[in-house]
Formats: sequence, C-alpha cells, structure tokens
Amino acid sequence: MENVAIFDSPGKGRGLKATKEFWAGDVIFSEPSLAAVVFDSLAERICHSCFRRQEKLQRCGQCKFAHYCDRTCQRAGWAEHKQECSAIKAFGKAPNENIRLVARIMWRIDQEGSVVSDMQITTLDELEDHLTDLQEDEMKEFKVDIHNFLDYWPRGSKQHTVDEISHILGVINCNGFTVSDQRGLQAVGVGLFPNLCLVNHDCWPNCTVILNHGKIELRSLGKIKEGEELTVAYVDYLNLSEERKKLLKTQYFFDCTCEHCTNHIKDDLKMGGKEVEGVKPPEEQVKEATDFCFEILEKIEQARLNADYHEVVKLCTQCIEKAEPVLADTHIYLLRVWSVFSEVQAYLQYFEEAADYARKMVEGYMKLYNTNNAALGMAAMRAGVNHWQAGLIEVGHSMICKAYAILMVTHGATHPITKDLEAMRIQTEMELRMFKQNEYVYHSMRDAALKNKPMSMMHEPKSMEEGIKNLFHRKK
Repeated sequence: MENVAIFDSPGKGRGLKATKEFWAGDVIFSEPSLAAVVFDSLAERICHSCFRRQEKLQRCGQCKFAHYCDRTCQRAGWAEHKQECSAIKAFGKAPNENIRLVARIMWRIDQEGSVVSDMQITTLDELEDHLTDLQEDEMKEFKVDIHNFLDYWPRGSKQHTVDEISHILGVINCNGFTVSDQRGLQAVGVGLFPNLCLVNHDCWPNCTVILNHGKIELRSLGKIKEGEELTVAYVDYLNLSEERKKLLKTQYFFDCTCEHCTNHIKDDLKMGGKEVEGVKPPEEQVKEATDFCFEILEKIEQARLNADYHEVVKLCTQCIEKAEPVLADTHIYLLRVWSVFSEVQAYLQYFEEAADYARKMVEGYMKLYNTNNAALGMAAMRAGVNHWQAGLIEVGHSMICKAYAILMVTHGATHPITKDLEAMRIQTEMELRMFKQNEYVYHSMRDAALKNKPMSMMHEPKSMEEGIKNLFHRKK
C-alpha cells in the first residue's frame, strides 16, 4: 500500500490520497476481501468458493446449503466454511447474507486478529457504522438481524457483545461491496474490503473499482497527481444531481458537495429538449414527454419482471414515437428506453433494430459520462456485438474497438471480459478485412455460417438496475 496514504479529507473525514503520480489504467492497489458470501437468492447457482456461475454444482453434504463447482473449490473454501457449516447445521437453516457475512468476518478476526495482512491499512473498529443515522424502520430490521445473529452464533465460538456485532453489521450495511461472477457481468454476492472503505465518493471520480480474479482493483481513470485525493462514484452519474444527493444521503449518510452536484453540471442535458436548427421545443412539451416516459418506464419494468418481452417492445415503441421528436438524445429517460429496447430486441433476435438503438444509447452516453467510464465501455461493447450480429461489420468493429480501449483502462488486460473483447476485436477485424475485399463474398459466407450454426439466444434481459453501475452494495 505504498501508493496511498490516509489523510483527513476536508468535509469528508478520513480518505486516501496518492503518494505518487498515476496515469489512466494504472492499478493503484488491489485487495482481497476480508470475507465474502453469495447472495441468498443465488445460493444454489453460484459456487460459494470461486463465485462462478455453473449449471451443476455439488452441495455440501453436511449443511446442505453451500454449493461448489467441484472438490477443488470445496477444499479451497473449507477454511471459511468449516465453522459456518457447523453453525448452519445447529441453527437448522442458513441465515440471511448479511448475518452470514458478519459471522465469517468475526470468525476470521477471532482467529487472525484485527489486521489480517500486511496490506491492510485500517481495522474494522476504525470504520464508520452510521448506526445513529438509521431510520426507524431500518433500525427495526437491524434489531431483527442482531437477534437472529445471536441465535445463529455458536455457543462454542468466542462470544461478542451486542455493540461489537452491531458495529460490524453497520459497517457492512454502508461499506459492503458487490462481488461479481467470473466475467464481471452480474453481482452474485457481497464482501467487505477494509482498505476500499477509505476511498471517498465523488460524482466525477478519478478512479474506478473492479473485481478481477477474486480481488478488487482500484484503477486510475486518468492522470492523478501526487497528493491528490482518490475517489470513486458510489452512485451512477446518469442520475440528476438532486437524485444523486438524495441517494447518497439515504444510503451512505452524507451530503455530496462535489462540483457536479453543487453546480448541477449536465442536468440540463439529462432533462433537455431536442434542439432542431437552434430551436428547442416549449418547456411544457418537454415536461409532458418526460412525464410520459417516466410512466412508461414503470410499465416496462413490470413487463420485464413478467418476462413479457413482446409487451416491452410495444411499450418502448409507443414511448419512442412520442418522446423522440421532443426529447434530447441525452435525456436520461429516453436513454433508459433505448437501452431496454435494444437489449430486448437482441434477445428476440431482431439484431438490426437492437443495433440502431444501442448506437443511439452510446452516442448519448458519450455526451454525459467520463471518457473512461466503465458503463460507457460496457454499452459500447453491447452496441458493437449488436451491429456484428446484424451484419453491420464496420460499425460493429468500430464500437468493439472503442469498448476495448475503455475497458483496458477500467478493467485491465487480464480481466475475463477484456479478454473476450480482445477476441472479438481480432475476429471483427478479420471479417472487416474480408468485407472490404468483397462485400458479396463476406455476406454469402456469413449467411452460410448462420444457416449451419444459427445465432444462439442472448441471455434473458435483467433488471435495469443490475450490472456495472451497482458495485457498492447497500442492504435496502
């Protein structure tokens, strides 16, 4: 941890600053979790040791709760699972993910002490728990968790006070970090990374966090000067400044005073009307289209939850017809509709339509996000794949190259998804060369290949809130 130093950040409390200069894509530090657990909802579909998604998992023969890829993963996870296994058997069932995480943390601290490695620069005792900031309904849930933890915690393990248990539960509540699957595309669990807890928030940060091969990496998004504070974004920048401030106050218990929130930077683009030859539509018309989009988005989300994707297409089409002539291509509600529409159209294998709206989404994102934003990179990747699937190889290759350049900064060359992109980049470059030599031959070969091996179905569309935008876990 020689690259960083703890300091008192004005108005924020403790933070981390750089002790040397960094450039885009540099790894400032990496850190394994103090402990991590699989989400309750995915307990039977994700390996409890390597956090990989597998079709067939082997269940622990003792507790019947933990699942593993194979004997190798089971042996690798036994040190963490051993005491948990006995506790689940004695308790009669597995408690919720937060209680399981608290227990794993306490077992490890009891065995190894408050500092478990030479790289750890803070202890859990020094981290904020924000218990006094909890609302009445949150405190009721919190007390239920404490009660259930006390019932779950084995009598043979070292006993802890309610205050000690409450503190760790509180730290997890506001400092837990989501653990993703092997490709980094889906949040599958939650873990605690003590050093990462010291990195403060900024809506326009100079760093990003990614999980790579079981460790988090704090990566620089651009040039960082020696002595400059290191920051990450706790919430998605695509929200309006007031919405971000509300989320940060509710979930992380602080008032954001960053430049973008204070000066409402880009809020006008996020709620703007479409300008045609220097003329914008009346505010009333923009408000009407905005309200309409908001109502439709709620219906779209319900249709998605019901897996009624043809209804999603119908609602998106209805919204686009009404809103596109009025709202700017940076309007966040229109961007959300385009995102859903392209994703569902790709799932239904209407690739040209998917590609068109994915491209519009990326163009809007480029006007709003930081150049090296991970969400922009992932959106460009999706758009590139959609264009590739539609046979639009020139735009597809260009988009994949753009995504690759961004993810080389945000994820690094060794991350599985960057490796996937590298393979796509090489493949589309080869196909583009063939296309430029003879378009007819290219399309003939492509059609023949698809007849022999039809396009496989895309993964079923997930909730709008999933993915790269939600790395920081907060129990709702």
